[in-house]
Amino acid sequence: MAWAKINLTLHVTGQRDDGYHLLDSLVVRAGVGDELHVMPSERLSLTVSGPGAEGVPTDERNLVLRAAALLDAGAGRGAALHLIKHLPTAAGIGGGSADAAAALEVLAAHWGTALPKDPARLGADVPVCLVDSPQRMQGVGEVLTPWPALPPCHLVLVNPRIDVPTPAVFAALTDKAQPPMPRVIPDFANLAEFVEFLLMQRNDLAAPAIARAPVIADCLDALDDAKLARMSGSGATCFGLYETAPEAEAAAERIRAEAPQWWVAAGPVLQPS
Repeated sequence: MAWAKINLTLHVTGQRDDGYHLLDSLVVRAGVGDELHVMPSERLSLTVSGPGAEGVPTDERNLVLRAAALLDAGAGRGAALHLIKHLPTAAGIGGGSADAAAALEVLAAHWGTALPKDPARLGADVPVCLVDSPQRMQGVGEVLTPWPALPPCHLVLVNPRIDVPTPAVFAALTDKAQPPMPRVIPDFANLAEFVEFLLMQRNDLAAPAIARAPVIADCLDALDDAKLARMSGSGATCFGLYETAPEAEAAAERIRAEAPQWWVAAGPVLQPS
């Protein structure tokens, strides 16, 4: 599975000379995602289906095929890949990066080869999408540190089905040297302590994203019964944090009824196995 990547926090702490932004982010994977299947074939191909398939390319523009090419390294191996697309694209939840990471994993097993040493060549979020457990992501995404165990919790994801271009959101951020998260992360005895910690953190891209797409604020308002509601990544997907699966499912059903034009999904925060 290509699980959704959720930035529970996203602090923009600087910008390198090459333009890449430095981040400090708590990233979790939600139990909601795309599916990728592989079958033997003499040539490499990709087909796409599912509710989010419209407009998804099946040529080298798709990160799945670019991941396959990176792993193959010119050997000319084949595989028939089929992607079932559930996640919205350009949504701030790493859909393409998660698909690329899944492609690396399924093809490495299929071809009997090791994962590449430089998955970040495919995108800054690909390394974190190769890990299902919570991570502190720093640098431009290449510095990953396992996060202490989290209390069990569940997410509701809401996307208003609009694209918010990441470069435009970063460009609109006036202060690109914000404080990072605390150096030492405490242990959390329960969800209330975890939420209290999260409330002291930020997503520095939320304000410029909302200025560009005010409907993001409506998504946050729809999650007003959550323990915490925040935008993920550069938007436009927002998440609500809930204690139990029934609470999350009830909130998702309510929002689907109130805004049937939006994409809404519920799932657990994945924890270390």
